[in-house]
Amino acid sequence: MPLSRHFRLPRLALTASAASLALLATACGGGQDPADSGSGSAGSADRPVTLTYWSSTAGAQQTADAFNRTHKNIQVKFSAVPGGPDGAAKLSNAIKGGNAPDVATMDYSALPEFASSGQLEDLSPTSGKLVSEKFPAAVQSLVNLGGKTWAVPFDVTPLELFYRKDIFEKHRVAVPKTWAEYRQAAERINKADPSVRITNFGGGDPALLAGLAWQAGAKWYGTEGNAWKVSIDDPASRKVAEYWNGLLASGLASKTPLWGEGEAKERSTGKVATVIGAAWTAGTFLTAYPDLKGKWGIAPLPTWDGKPATGMYGGTSYIVPKGSRQSRAAAEFIAWVTTEPEAVKARLSSLKAPSSALPANPGMRAAAAKLFDPAYFAGQDPYALADEAAATILPGWTWGPAQLQVTAAQGAAGADLVKALTEGQVAAEKAVRDRGLGLAG
Repeated sequence: MPLSRHFRLPRLALTASAASLALLATACGGGQDPADSGSGSAGSADRPVTLTYWSSTAGAQQTADAFNRTHKNIQVKFSAVPGGPDGAAKLSNAIKGGNAPDVATMDYSALPEFASSGQLEDLSPTSGKLVSEKFPAAVQSLVNLGGKTWAVPFDVTPLELFYRKDIFEKHRVAVPKTWAEYRQAAERINKADPSVRITNFGGGDPALLAGLAWQAGAKWYGTEGNAWKVSIDDPASRKVAEYWNGLLASGLASKTPLWGEGEAKERSTGKVATVIGAAWTAGTFLTAYPDLKGKWGIAPLPTWDGKPATGMYGGTSYIVPKGSRQSRAAAEFIAWVTTEPEAVKARLSSLKAPSSALPANPGMRAAAAKLFDPAYFAGQDPYALADEAAATILPGWTWGPAQLQVTAAQGAAGADLVKALTEGQVAAEKAVRDRGLGLAG
């Protein structure tokens, strides 16, 4: 089901602009000299180059297999690794130990930390042109840091609202367009049926908190002069945290933690009326809640002022860890897996569950959309709606050099989102100081 609309995204310039780029470039003392980069030949059919590839993404093995069938000069050996902080720690330890893979996937939020600590190869000579020509400016700003290209984008992840159409219709509640209306909808639905809450948000997912803060206009990282500025516990983020703490305290939102069995049970039994998710969330409904086909709808995320706006929830890129001697071959594999429609076909066709991840490269989207049946959402096209949501991502957000520590601290803070902000602020400031970077007061 190809889409006629072009891929649209706003320009997401890094908030710290030239100053932050200079800071990152200074911190990346171990970066590769462009004159020496692009090392390693692309191999030949008789003597192919073998790349090691680590990822936690579904379908990665089948993607590597498809590449191997069509590229006799390069062969890819795939290994599955954990996602999130565990995967990042494993990769960091491997880089330090001199046994890192040649290619790996990495969350956008971790890139500045790995790049500034010299754990990534500079991809400017091998992939810089690819990124500048094949990807929207919004995504480029997440991988181009310090005047260099450190990764190639895989997907873009705008936040959206998934809602139970039958519950809203039963209680004659309109789909909310603002957060004030969202609370009113929560009150009306819960009053009519006290067993139903608007959603669950029991903590344990700092990435969602970050995306909601992003939507509210927060800028967690920036620079002042030659120092990093950390503003995780800022007014915009506080507004978000206090809003959700209020919904939880009043019983309008469930305190069931995200990403657990309790969450799945509440959704499948109609105990929550909405889910706040990203573009990739749509695909999870088809296998997690097959009996609810036709009952879930997709809408733009409510906003604070009624004007379309959203943030991002996660997102993945391809990197070459420091020490790889096969950067040219790695660049060829990365270019294929991020821009060739055959790559997305191989990945999606192999999955038992459909994927709605929105490719960062526009040319990949039509192939992905063809493999997703919109019947579950009663004809709503998740790819078209994600495209529209992506066009409203607020500009100005950037990640900083200590987000892994922030994520850990916020995850340990529990359900109190205000506390999560406070703990994240403390953790970020400490991490910046511990790494010998300047910290603005």
